[in-house]
Amino acid sequence: MGLDSRDYYRPSGGFSFFPPMIKNLLIINIAVYFIQMIFGSLTFGGVPGELILSHYFALNPLEGINSNFQIWQLLTYQFMHGDFMHIFFNMLMMWMFGMEIENIMGSQKFLLFYLLSGLGAGMLQLLGAPLLSDSLGYTIGASGAVYGIMIAFAMYFPDRYVMFSFLIPVKAKYLITFLIVIEFISVREPSFVAHLAHIGGALTALIFILIDRRKQINVNRMFSNFKKPGSNPFRPRYQKKPANDYDVEEAKFYDINNKPSDEEVNQDEIDKILDKISQSGYQGLSDREKRILFEASKKK
Repeated sequence: MGLDSRDYYRPSGGFSFFPPMIKNLLIINIAVYFIQMIFGSLTFGGVPGELILSHYFALNPLEGINSNFQIWQLLTYQFMHGDFMHIFFNMLMMWMFGMEIENIMGSQKFLLFYLLSGLGAGMLQLLGAPLLSDSLGYTIGASGAVYGIMIAFAMYFPDRYVMFSFLIPVKAKYLITFLIVIEFISVREPSFVAHLAHIGGALTALIFILIDRRKQINVNRMFSNFKKPGSNPFRPRYQKKPANDYDVEEAKFYDINNKPSDEEVNQDEIDKILDKISQSGYQGLSDREKRILFEASKKK
């Protein structure tokens, strides 16, 4: 079976319909929603439990009556939802668009990308909402991060068809661009929808992907550097060494059309390489593994 056929049938190997980070995020969001439901039926000293949760863990405005903004709310608000349809559609969109993004990025980079998109969404909502309205309230939901995932999908798979309203096939680049335009148009309309947060998540995702394409963000190395005592994770990976006559050698080139004739690669090895991509991303592959994938992709 050639690599290209895996676009249709991927029961094992590197592609997962429920990658580990997507699965964990689904579990956490659903668990928090159940906690919200429990607190919604309780009162503490006459104060509804739901109000207490929102006061401490929803994203509070920077100022206003009974406002209680805390820095951790930029993280916690992303896991809270208002009702069943709110969490259902956010989780559906996260799974639909996010599973392939995690398989491309790897789980650790995807988590960083997801949380940063939610953080950017919250920041724009905090700073921009007071300029547009005098009536400010709590912000909750994963939709800012989900809009970030949608931007990533449109950039990685611009010509992939998506079923709009589950009926009409539209290319991802057109559908998601249309949705972002709607958010900009709706930003001044009075609504319970945090349009600024959606825009903030989308812009943060766009910046992240553009930087990643230029700099190849290596989350694995970042975490490993933090674990090393006395290490600086922002130090360049390579340090310049004074050159001398003995350090210079001819650059070696690999002609991708000249595959060694004695190198036999089976489907199991390809599946292992795809598993590695799902864990650490394409950048974590060795030159040999990249060459194997390239050769396999040419087979039918």
